[in-house]
Amino acid sequence: MGPPGDRPPAGGGEVSERTRAHVLVSGHVQMVFFRQSTRQEARLRGLAGWVRNLPDGRVEAVFEGAAPLVQELVGWCHQGPPAAEVERVEVRWKAPQDEPDDFRIR
Repeated sequence: MGPPGDRPPAGGGEVSERTRAHVLVSGHVQMVFFRQSTRQEARLRGLAGWVRNLPDGRVEAVFEGAAPLVQELVGWCHQGPPAAEVERVEVRWKAPQDEPDDFRIR
């Protein structure tokens, strides 16, 4: 698991409480199958959301689902796929916004 900011704020709710993470990943993260790998990892966890490349070279993603599974995927983003060289992961935790049930590449 990564730094404390990688964890959703304590809410005292159920372990399966839903949450949403808005993630920005910096480093050598484009042209290394980061989006495809993120989609695969999200689908394995049954999470909703999306991932896309940004013009500035970062990857942006939204993960929504059970808090422990979202937290797990945020942690995965610190490493990413084998060819990635992640330098920084920024996370903003938000209330769920009822993303469509699938995870997609934008």
